[in-house]
Amino acid sequence: MSGKLIVIEGLDGSGKATQAGLLAGWLEQAGEKVRKVSFPDYESDSSALVKMYLAGEFGSDPGDVNAYAASSFYAVDRYASFKKDWGAFYRDGGIVIADRYATSNAIHQCSKLPREQWDAYLDWLFHFEYQLLGIPAPDLVIYLQVQPEVSQKLMSARYHGDESRKDIHEHNLDYMNRSRQAAEYCAAKLGWRTVHCTAGGAMRTVEDIQSEIQSLIR
Repeated sequence: MSGKLIVIEGLDGSGKATQAGLLAGWLEQAGEKVRKVSFPDYESDSSALVKMYLAGEFGSDPGDVNAYAASSFYAVDRYASFKKDWGAFYRDGGIVIADRYATSNAIHQCSKLPREQWDAYLDWLFHFEYQLLGIPAPDLVIYLQVQPEVSQKLMSARYHGDESRKDIHEHNLDYMNRSRQAAEYCAAKLGWRTVHCTAGGAMRTVEDIQSEIQSLIR
């Protein structure tokens, strides 16, 4: 028997970690067996190439590493996490809440490619991760939609105005805008459930967003 995999997805600064944690707590209170996981797994050696990439060691622009190479960095990290951490729990029927997943590759790596190549890339990506590597496909993906300008402000607040702490994705507003376009495309094509997290140029409250997420789970 396999469990359930619920993914909380969105651009940087959209509140994924907060919402995933709240959702896991809510399900635990309801008596469910729940694990929360987060990607990349920065505490694991498996994320070494991801950290090098985001630190700009392969180039200061996200496009310096092509979509397929960058995807493999993240995919291997997920494979290691599944094998070492949560795979047995999932197979035993547990509910896994993931803060990002293969769906993040879909968003961030599509943005490096011409739109006419997106479908071919997505076919490759999910075949690679779910079939060849053998990690499970999500049962539900909840996409937290945030305007890039708002997420930039939130990230600046997170780093207390120290822009040097942003990685090569977070620094690049043009890249973030392309990722937003890719995310909208993927959400529509792949049947993700969208939660609109901004209103009037500002974030909705954490509690309001969580309430909508819980209603989707129900």
